[in-house]
Amino acid sequence: MYDVVLLTLGSERDAPGGCGSGGACCGGATGADTAPTSQTDTGQTDTGQTSAGQTDTEQCATERPRVPVLACADALNARGARVETVTARSDAEIDAVLARLDGPPRPDGLTWPDPDSKTRLVIATASDGQLRAVLRRLVKRYAPAPSKRPTDLPGNRTLPDLPPVAVLPLDPARAGTHRDLAAQLGLPRDPAAVAAAVLDGTPRRLDLLRNDGGSVTLDGALLGAADGAGRPLHWRARVEVDDTILTDGAEPLLACAVGNAGGYTTLDDVTLLTAPDPADGQVEVAVAVPVVVRSAWGRKRVRLEVRRARGRAVSVLPREGKVPYLDDGVEGELTRKRSWWIEPGAWAVWSI
Repeated sequence: MYDVVLLTLGSERDAPGGCGSGGACCGGATGADTAPTSQTDTGQTDTGQTSAGQTDTEQCATERPRVPVLACADALNARGARVETVTARSDAEIDAVLARLDGPPRPDGLTWPDPDSKTRLVIATASDGQLRAVLRRLVKRYAPAPSKRPTDLPGNRTLPDLPPVAVLPLDPARAGTHRDLAAQLGLPRDPAAVAAAVLDGTPRRLDLLRNDGGSVTLDGALLGAADGAGRPLHWRARVEVDDTILTDGAEPLLACAVGNAGGYTTLDDVTLLTAPDPADGQVEVAVAVPVVVRSAWGRKRVRLEVRRARGRAVSVLPREGKVPYLDDGVEGELTRKRSWWIEPGAWAVWSI
């Protein structure tokens, strides 16, 4: 039978986004740009540091396990699993849980996940940002430095297959209109069903977006902002998808969507992304450009032109000032070039 760890991130219960949101705690990068991180040439993983000089080991508020966590633990215990509930309040405490997924020592000294591990991980999440916070620590733990790239790593990847995780959503409302990633993927939300997926399910492998800011994206990112009245503000940036230039930065933009899944397919009543698929090995990108056109009567009007492209990588280079964004629901500001790239099938969820 399996050892199952039920991991909850400590956070202020009603804080928007919880841990993993901008300025929050427990593994969530702030919205500021951060340096890429991976296993160093000494085989260790660095802790990362935000632009404000704060390490990712900030402490969070104490919480007791929520009712869904206790219900899931009861369902697992009833099936004979050995269950431990952990509330992690720092990156170090998250890493201590993830270390249980390590494989045996390798001749090259790299830390690698155990494909035959008898330990299974359930992440109880109040937001996609919290799920991303744990995946971000998994990437930091297992991604080798470029100088230590092993020969058994797939050519289209920079990290091995990450251990499968189960997702226990803590907010049932997120299955409705504003759907979280678990709802988009059709994952179970009932604690007993999550327990069944952990013990009886199979790994469903999904694409992961890494970026040169040292973080990851599971769902997608939306760049742009609005004024106090809700009107979108214009900004400029060069946006490239592989060899396709969606905009060179000379024209104003209203929004840019980077989609791995379907969380940012629309903006108000405008369709940005058409068919983002978290398992097709590609990222879908769209920019919304206001274009002035003349009617047959010579009157000017503004039409919103949406340009789209799909590929393996995308870069956004702001031309002026700061560009606000949401990345897996986490707020931030882009001040320099940011690149995302797809890691096909890098992470996985337990599903039935």
